[in-house]
Amino acid sequence: MTYDNSVLTVLTFLPLLGAVLILLINGDDHEIVNRNARSAALWTTLGTFILSLSLLMFFDSSTAEFQFEVEREWLGGNINYHMGLDGISILFVILTTFLMPICILASWEAITERVKEYMIAFLVLETLMIGVFCSLDLVLFYLFFEAGLIPMFLIIGVWGGARRVYASYKFFLYTLLGSVLMLVALIAMYIMAGTTDITSLIEYDFPAGVQTWLWLAFFASFAVKMPMWPVHTWLPDAHVEAPTAGSVILAGILLKMGGYGFLRFSLPMFPVASDLFTPLVFALSVIAVIYTSLVALMQEDMKKLIAYSSVAHMGLVTLGIFAGNIEGIQGGIFQMLSHGIISGALFLCVGVVYDRIHTREIAAYGGLVNRMPIYAAIFMLFTMGNVGLPGTSGFIGEITSLMGAFKVNSWAATLATTGVILSAGYALWLYRRVVFGELEKGSLKTILDVGPREIIIFAPLVIMTLYLGFYPASVFDITDASVQNLVNDYTAAIDAHQDISTAAN
Repeated sequence: MTYDNSVLTVLTFLPLLGAVLILLINGDDHEIVNRNARSAALWTTLGTFILSLSLLMFFDSSTAEFQFEVEREWLGGNINYHMGLDGISILFVILTTFLMPICILASWEAITERVKEYMIAFLVLETLMIGVFCSLDLVLFYLFFEAGLIPMFLIIGVWGGARRVYASYKFFLYTLLGSVLMLVALIAMYIMAGTTDITSLIEYDFPAGVQTWLWLAFFASFAVKMPMWPVHTWLPDAHVEAPTAGSVILAGILLKMGGYGFLRFSLPMFPVASDLFTPLVFALSVIAVIYTSLVALMQEDMKKLIAYSSVAHMGLVTLGIFAGNIEGIQGGIFQMLSHGIISGALFLCVGVVYDRIHTREIAAYGGLVNRMPIYAAIFMLFTMGNVGLPGTSGFIGEITSLMGAFKVNSWAATLATTGVILSAGYALWLYRRVVFGELEKGSLKTILDVGPREIIIFAPLVIMTLYLGFYPASVFDITDASVQNLVNDYTAAIDAHQDISTAAN
């Protein structure tokens, strides 16, 4: 087998192999078993990350074609094991493998019970997340997409906070309910097109009336996953109760599957319906940006504030994607990548002080800069990135998404821009109350600054936030051909439909 037709299979299932190896670790000394489980998980995720980076060396960014394709008979008939990457999906794969070693390191001391099972759950989750972005068969995509609920359900429900059972069931039921409609649409598409191959379905011309129903079915699943207003209420509960690393993956990767679904299915397969429902998506996106930003201003829990911030930032993503132009879609993709890094880093910042004081209440802090100057500087950078300060990756994603949306609907873009002002309000309010002021709380007077392990965790996130902020072309060059092809096909399909409608009238 050559590099081209085996690397995605190896990349996808390497974490699963690591999970099997951890399962085989046994012994009477629990400390040794736990240490070996942590080490095995760390080296597995690092190896997966290095392998994913090697894809960029062989990836041809000048074409929109899928690369590293592998196709095998799987269930028989027209359903195949078909995987591949284009300029959009390769970046989400790398984001996934980039965050996973960071999550393992973040859990090194925080997780002390059922360590083996925890590491296994994370490695299984990594396989399923990579599978989502690599799948080129609709059934395969659906299996990876749905199966990812199970390890995250366990991560929240077993290692979460006091209300972990409630939060895990709410997360599971919300996302599962939306995906049931996608399953019905999947079956209908197979009956109509005679295939579940994604590349073939993109070329298939679904009737305009059918597109409406299929679009709504897929939208139900992806809107919950992002999550969009008003189906966002599961997210704050899940974030608050999840362990720190669980929140990082939830915000960094799982939320992005909704946006990726819009790019892979809604726009290319149902362009007429996407154009028809664009005003609806714009309205929901603007409400999400403004409403959840105002709700974030009222929060007293640090994690819940950042969770509502995530909903607001995802509103900018959907605004950019459904603008249907180069700037909007490029901005939406960049914003998802940037948000995956910055929001993950913010949850890690909360985890640092939570591990020391064991509370997430904002009122319990104040004056941390006096005891934790390095932490204060790190927290400041990611706060500014979340606000969208020029020089950080957050600025590039926000401004590009809004530019694309402004070309389509200036009112929606203008209203959504108020979210940038509101984000400065809640983010700086949080930072001021936690970091600045007098060090008055007795529990904070002996608190220690970030240690070597925590610096190692934050260093790559700091580097990427600044690197993407100063050199966004590193992303745009990779996505350009795929986005250009998507926009060309999308606009051509809409123009053709309008010509047919005009002729019929």
